[in-house]
Amino acid sequence: MHHDARSEHAHHHVFLGEAHAANERRTRYVVGLTAAMMVVEIVAGWLTGSMALLADGFHMATHAGALGVAALAYGYARRHASDPRFTFGTGKVGELAGFASALVLALIALGIGAESVARLFETPTIAYAEALWIAVLGLAVNLVSAWLLGADHHGHSHAHDHHGHDQHAHGHAHHDNNLRSAYFHVLADALTSVLAIVALIAGRYLGWSWADAAMGVVGAVVIARWSWGLLRDTGRVLVDASANPGLEQEIREGIEDGDAVITDLHVWQVGPGKFAAIVSLVADEPVSPAEYAARVTIHEELVHVTVETHRCAGQHRHLRAA
Repeated sequence: MHHDARSEHAHHHVFLGEAHAANERRTRYVVGLTAAMMVVEIVAGWLTGSMALLADGFHMATHAGALGVAALAYGYARRHASDPRFTFGTGKVGELAGFASALVLALIALGIGAESVARLFETPTIAYAEALWIAVLGLAVNLVSAWLLGADHHGHSHAHDHHGHDQHAHGHAHHDNNLRSAYFHVLADALTSVLAIVALIAGRYLGWSWADAAMGVVGAVVIARWSWGLLRDTGRVLVDASANPGLEQEIREGIEDGDAVITDLHVWQVGPGKFAAIVSLVADEPVSPAEYAARVTIHEELVHVTVETHRCAGQHRHLRAA
């Protein structure tokens, strides 16, 4: 009987994103497509002696590796979702993969930028027809990859009032940063292809040989900005930074509408769009922790709430006054 009671009241810690399986499948398709393009470019470059093809092929290999990490992270998180070694589940494995992927993206931006700046001071010899073919083919592959990943990398934000109705005054980000990192790698490749096409056309028909290097610098700056945004967002989740001021305010409003006063509150993200909270409160006549937890778990984002209550007559009035 004791064992059954424990099982009945046990918490589960599976905090994966709602679209985890679909995102894993999409990412695997993109890894396959990117790897195939990489092999085609490297083989074609070796057969034709084209350094441009070989360079683009090895550049594609770095993206294929980063996308592969994203795909592996989805699989690992799914397989170990119920593993008790992970105290709060594997919902943040994707954040770790996204952080690593953002570092790779930053290195790619640095490499493109350094090479482009160096070429600004050279007079390059460019095989325009061949290079255009490479750029157009690369762009086509990346557009297909972007379509496969879909628009879910933006995530969605929403909030609920205390009656469950949607509000838009503030939201709680539901980003899947693992999918977002994969999407940014695809976008980075697509951007470099578009800029290369523009530069090659300008060079071939207007004689602007410097355009290729200039567009490389522009691309490096844009990719670096994406990388920084991803590093910032994934890093905040990994170090359990304060999840969202709006969600914290909703918790306070839900619990402090009586005589209770929250003395300690921790809210952090445990998976895409999923948050945990630890609440410590003082009240004259506190109700059960389960009742306080029920007031805030109407918000679907809160998947694991722990409440600690302290009885202290009149203390809540001093705390409110303070």
